Amino acid sequence: MCQVSAAELAAALSRADPATRRALAELLPTAPDGTEPVSALAGQLAEAAQAGPETRAALRAWLATVPAPGADATAGTSNGVSGAARVTGPVVQARDISGGIHVHEHGRPAKQVLPPRVPRQLIPAPAQLTGRAGDLAALDALRAAATGGGPSLIVVTGAAGVGKTALSATWLRAQAAAYPHGQLYADLRGHSTAGPAGPGEVLGRFLRAFGVGHVPADLPEQTALWRTVTAGLRISLLLDNAFSAAQVRPLLPGSPDALTVVTSRRRLSGLGVDGAAFRLLDVLDPAATVELLARRLGGDRVAREPAAALGLARLCAGLPLAVCVAAARLAARPRQPLAVLAGAMSRESERLATLEAGGEGAVRAALDDTYASLAPATARCYRRLGLAPVTEFGTAVTGAAAGVSPEPAARLLDELVEVNLVEELGPDRHRFHDLIRLHAAQRAAAEETPAGREEAVRRVLDWYLATATGARALLSPTHRRLRRDYARQPQGVPDFPDEASALAWLDAERQHLMTAVRTAAERGWDATAWQTVDSMQPLFLRLRPLDLWIEAHTVGLAAAERAGHTAGVSRMLTTGGSGLSNAGRYDDAVSWFGRALEGARRDSDRRAEAQALHGLGQSHRLAGRLGPATAFFLAALTIREEIGYARGAALTRVCLGDIALAAGRPLAAVRWLARARADLLAVPDPYDAARALAFLGRAHAADGVTDFAVAERELRDALEEFAAAGSVHWQGRVLELLGESAAGRGEPETARDWYERSLAVYLPVSPVDARRLTARLGAQDPGPPQDRGAPPQPR
Repeated sequence: MCQVSAAELAAALSRADPATRRALAELLPTAPDGTEPVSALAGQLAEAAQAGPETRAALRAWLATVPAPGADATAGTSNGVSGAARVTGPVVQARDISGGIHVHEHGRPAKQVLPPRVPRQLIPAPAQLTGRAGDLAALDALRAAATGGGPSLIVVTGAAGVGKTALSATWLRAQAAAYPHGQLYADLRGHSTAGPAGPGEVLGRFLRAFGVGHVPADLPEQTALWRTVTAGLRISLLLDNAFSAAQVRPLLPGSPDALTVVTSRRRLSGLGVDGAAFRLLDVLDPAATVELLARRLGGDRVAREPAAALGLARLCAGLPLAVCVAAARLAARPRQPLAVLAGAMSRESERLATLEAGGEGAVRAALDDTYASLAPATARCYRRLGLAPVTEFGTAVTGAAAGVSPEPAARLLDELVEVNLVEELGPDRHRFHDLIRLHAAQRAAAEETPAGREEAVRRVLDWYLATATGARALLSPTHRRLRRDYARQPQGVPDFPDEASALAWLDAERQHLMTAVRTAAERGWDATAWQTVDSMQPLFLRLRPLDLWIEAHTVGLAAAERAGHTAGVSRMLTTGGSGLSNAGRYDDAVSWFGRALEGARRDSDRRAEAQALHGLGQSHRLAGRLGPATAFFLAALTIREEIGYARGAALTRVCLGDIALAAGRPLAAVRWLARARADLLAVPDPYDAARALAFLGRAHAADGVTDFAVAERELRDALEEFAAAGSVHWQGRVLELLGESAAGRGEPETARDWYERSLAVYLPVSPVDARRLTARLGAQDPGPPQDRGAPPQPR
């Protein structure tokens, strides 16, 4: 067994900065503070490495990145690990990583090859809370009183606008050091006009935040995986705007060291059976309300009109949201007396008194006064943004909703931020408080025509469709492009500079894209629905969010069928079938591809017929049915060659090469794969060319060919190509193939090194593959499996 010695760890730690030492200390069952003597920390890490393959894999990967004493840290490196194993090229493995991973090579720009593994998602919090010292102390006491045996759960309840989110976010930020494995946030939209967020939607985001690529489609499986992933982690969660205990319960993590804070307007007493502690957040008293007003306006201005300030505080009903909106209104008019606004709000409050209960009338009064002061273009932007079906937005979405170009949209957004109607979350990232969004939507209902309201939503959806289409064109330039139907040509569509930025946008906007798909389908804009799904294809293929893949295509297929668009139906069936087969639902995939085949033959569409045949072959191959798979692939190849579809023929040859390997015919596999590799490079299609190269490396290491030098070179080259493409799952598979190659040439220690590196990559993205690698590492002989039992290859 390849061990990690305390001596080599101590030597490397002596050259590491304190932050790195603290991060490595988190690999220990009981983490020290990371500042203890290097020798002691090295000894503990070495013991942990001996006890666990996951820790050993992470440490060996880190050691491979540490330059030798006196070496140029920016130079290309090839670090010896053990025996014949060497680490080269842009490969990174680790269990927990804080921040982004960038690989720098001479002559190439930095590439982000792995996502962050320690999520820090808490929204910005006020620099200082006013009048909440008692509430912060109460939360401290509730946390301290929590006993072992289950995760801590605190429910903060109170009226809308009372400051539940600000209090909870501020308090959790102060606890960050106690939760080094991450802090997560989700708006559960308990009182959104669009309806509450489903637990599956939130679980998918949480799992992906920890790098899990294969999120199950069913809620029970998602919940089980979430508890597995979080078992033993010290994380905290803020579940904001919860609607019910049933919505919250599946989101609770599986670690007794985790902390979950839930905010809600409802009592959520049902969470008491889950061990929840409750804190009711009351409104601010008049003195604290005046103090908050002074912080926002300046003490001198408030001191000049103490009676008006107190009256305004009472009209705001002790609600921080109402105070902030009113203060922003006054700040924009520094010469206006406080008494003027107090008088206006007093009249509005009297009007609302018989219509509304609780404190929401105070917020409404402040919002109505602020809205009345907006310039016409800003008011129009505000109410149209209230109709946008996304939870967060930037300049481009603002422009789409308002129907203006990006430059004026930026100015309008700044004006809304200035008067506290829009909350700024980060660079070009904003959102509404749910009460303010409701107010904006109500103003739109009162002042916009039905056609105007429809136009605002349609413009936003068209912007997402156009932007995703641009990303798809860059990431999949060789794929056949289908029509796009826009109500109006979108403005402000970004021009992505490279593939990495296009894929990063699809990744970051995946939930908003799904919202666009659902909204379009609900409103009967069927072309927009299925075309948006089609535009998301690179996201599905490269990052593999299987739950979204299947849901999107289920919605998209129904929309394309309603629209009567035969090419759209065919595309939804074939790309959706690929999602089903990758999710292990092989019979469902066969059914979808079978329907696609029937439609293609009915319409005499030879290209679509070949695509369906190829999908049927792939589904049978993944199910282990090599005979039917071969027949379907050969039929697809015949058609693709007849119609001159070179890329499609090359993709089918890749699959036939894979089947030849599984059937124990490596020489035939080499012939299929060498031709496929050359043809894909000529297209060019670098991602699929890398797949062909990985299979070639496997074929050259198989019995009957056994050219290990060629196999090693091909697999290492494929690894670099997949790193450049951002395909994490294929990086793990190629590392595993390198291990099989090493085992085949009689180097078990080197094989174990490769398997441990593969495991480190698989752990966050594919639990199934991680379990297989863990079992392999636990076996006495880490040799390659028989070809028929090899794991099926992802697309």
